[in-house]
Amino acid sequence: MTARAPARLANTMEVETPELVVLSYTIAGVGSRAYAALIDYAICFLIVIVADIGITVFVAKAGGLVRSASASLALSIIVLVQFAVLWGYYVLFEALADGRTPGKMLQRLRVVRDGGYSVTFGASAVRNLMRIVDMQPLLVYGVGIISVLLSKSGKRLGDMAAGTIVVKEDFVRQPVVAADRPAGFSSASQPPRLHAALTASEYELLERFSQRQRDLDPARRAVLAGQLAERFAAALAEYSGATPAGRLGQLYNAERAARAAGSASKSDTGAARERHAIVARESKRWAGFAAKLVDAQKRGLKRLSEDEVREFVAEYRDLAADLARLRTAAKGSEVDEVFYLNRLVAGAHNLLYRRHTITPQDIGRYLFVDVPREIRASALPIVLAAALLFGPAAIAGIAVMRDPGVAEVFVPPGMLDRAENGVRRAKNGDGYIEDPQIFRPVMATSIITNNVQVAIAAFAFGVTAGLLTVYLLVTNGISLGAVFGLYGSKGIASLLLAFVAPHGVLELTAICISAAAGFLLAAALLIPGERTRRRALVENGKRAIRLVAGAALLLVVAGTLEGTVSPIPWWPIEWKLVVSALTAILLYAYIRAGATMKSVSGVVGLGS
Repeated sequence: MTARAPARLANTMEVETPELVVLSYTIAGVGSRAYAALIDYAICFLIVIVADIGITVFVAKAGGLVRSASASLALSIIVLVQFAVLWGYYVLFEALADGRTPGKMLQRLRVVRDGGYSVTFGASAVRNLMRIVDMQPLLVYGVGIISVLLSKSGKRLGDMAAGTIVVKEDFVRQPVVAADRPAGFSSASQPPRLHAALTASEYELLERFSQRQRDLDPARRAVLAGQLAERFAAALAEYSGATPAGRLGQLYNAERAARAAGSASKSDTGAARERHAIVARESKRWAGFAAKLVDAQKRGLKRLSEDEVREFVAEYRDLAADLARLRTAAKGSEVDEVFYLNRLVAGAHNLLYRRHTITPQDIGRYLFVDVPREIRASALPIVLAAALLFGPAAIAGIAVMRDPGVAEVFVPPGMLDRAENGVRRAKNGDGYIEDPQIFRPVMATSIITNNVQVAIAAFAFGVTAGLLTVYLLVTNGISLGAVFGLYGSKGIASLLLAFVAPHGVLELTAICISAAAGFLLAAALLIPGERTRRRALVENGKRAIRLVAGAALLLVVAGTLEGTVSPIPWWPIEWKLVVSALTAILLYAYIRAGATMKSVSGVVGLGS
């Protein structure tokens, strides 16, 4: 690794590896993250435009009834593509590309978990679904930017809930090795000293001058050389150059040769005397490991043979030990060698502790074992969410039944007009809404994406101590109850019930489950118990994302039923109630799935 020296004013965070070695990560700033976001937004916009154009061209080539059906399918695909890009782009890239989106790759940023570990799918989902709060107000990320600026570790709210940080992976300069020829003033060499004459800070000052002097104006260069010669007068006493610059050149060459040979500064004491000796002895080995690390990062550890992996791990442990010794020798000062070796060890650490590839079996176990288990474990917040949804719904429904005029306060004008038309539709047997069968795919996809976004909001709003989650539940409950009360007051409640029954069980349960996920975040902030709020938020965030996954799965099924089965006007209400009952049975079976599989595995284990 070569190039510029590390930025000393950068915000850093230290973590301890399982090898008990402290690593420093440079926290990414707002500027680099904003540039990365703009790049990713441009890519997302391009994906949507290309998809829309491709779908439009396909529809244009169809004709007649096929064209109408194709248009309906095309619109549904467009809705799904837009939704997938909006919510899936960041989650998938960060989870599958080890914490990097294309924008982050170009800006040399990476998302890692606290402790320096690779980001998991769950952590990526938490931090990115929380964007619905961080991007406020109006998609300008005001909340997220303020959070990053106020947080010592540069975390937006999504990072706090997920337990992640965004780090900067800068290029660093490789330490000088004994074989290097000093460059700067002259090619003259001096025999290595037993002790270097300059301190570390003095040598860095002289080195910066040697590297930049050719770019300086001659007059300015002469002034600076005179000032340095005056400062280093004692060290320059043995040199006889005609000019201050010449004597400084001889001093620089001698000092660099001394450090390359492992000599210590006269001012160094104790462990600090070993610093240059460690660098001189081990820097070539570090450079060799750096090349192996770059190759392993490109190819992946799976491409290495067993012997190569074993050798890589052994060298990583040696470098971790070198870093610990070098930190002690540097006495806490920020030196290039420590920064360089830290980056090597951090890169190898991230590679070795990277999470395993997600398999279909992992996805199946997550959705049908882990998620149902979490739903059972979160019964209390789910019941609380149900009370906040159905309690106001019952109150609003009874109020509107007693006084239909109250409906104007709770029900939108469009819904009031639909209720008026409902009386006629009920007499004619037309069903709750128009049912153009050809547009059912569009209805289904639109309903699914809208409901999933509501579920995401119910979860993410939990970071407001649950206040917005409660508001979402209560307002939706009032609206739901008022609509049922309005239809009941007109004697056509069965019309609305026939529409809601097929999908209602799953949809309303999913909303309660996603709100319970928000309450888990709120509980971490309000009642963390013996845990710190930071730790509680991360632990509850892991639980909450399982609930969101379960709610999303239920909403996909519910949206499909709402877009295809619920609008059918000629199905009698009894048939739709049967569908509702079947969904309730399947829901119960799903929630109990994890417990059933666990008990079966326990029986098998005892039998064996």
